[in-house]
Amino acid sequence: MPFTLLGPCEYREEIRKSRFLAVAAPVASAAEAQAFIAAASDPGASHNCWAWKVGAQYRFSDDGEPGGTAGRPILAAIEGQAFDQVAVVVTRWYGGIQLGTGGLARAYGGSASKCLQGGQRSELVARHRCACRLLFAELAPFKARLAELETLLEGEAFDAGGAQLQLAVPEARFAELQRLLADISRGREHLSER
Repeated sequence: MPFTLLGPCEYREEIRKSRFLAVAAPVASAAEAQAFIAAASDPGASHNCWAWKVGAQYRFSDDGEPGGTAGRPILAAIEGQAFDQVAVVVTRWYGGIQLGTGGLARAYGGSASKCLQGGQRSELVARHRCACRLLFAELAPFKARLAELETLLEGEAFDAGGAQLQLAVPEARFAELQRLLADISRGREHLSER
C-alpha cells in the first residue's frame, strides 16, 4: 500500500564537512513537484539534487554531481519506503572533502531516507471521481454523510434547481455512496463518471 506525507518535513546532516539538508513534501502533480523543487532549492548551495514520484511519473536530477550519485538514490529512498505523490530536495553545501561516488550516493540517499522516516505518513487511498446532482433540500443531509464514507467534496456548482457536486470516493465505498444518493433523492439520481 503506497503512502504520502501529511506535510513537509526536513532532515539536516553533516558528512565530512559537507552540510546536507533534505526537504520533502507531498505533491499531487508533476507541476506541483517542480514548483516545490524551485521553492526548496538554495541558489547559493553547491548542489540541489532532487527526485519526485507521482503515480507512474517520476523525475530526478543530480544537479552537477557525478551521474547516478544523487537523484537516483533519492528516488530509491522514495520508492524503498513505498511513498508516492512525494518530492524530495537534498541540498549540499560542499565542505572541501570529496566523498567519492559511493559516499555521495550514501549521503544523498541516506539524507532523503531519514527525512522521509521523520515525516508523518498517510496511506494513499485510490479514489473514484464521480458527480451527482441534488435538489437544495437534499444537499445538507447528503453532505453530512460524506465524511463517514471517506468521500471528498472536490467542487460544487449551484443553479436555480440545486447543486452539481464533484466527488472523490474510495473505490471500496462507491456502492455505499450510490445507495446513499439513491435513498436521499428517492431513486431519482445516480453517480456519474467524470
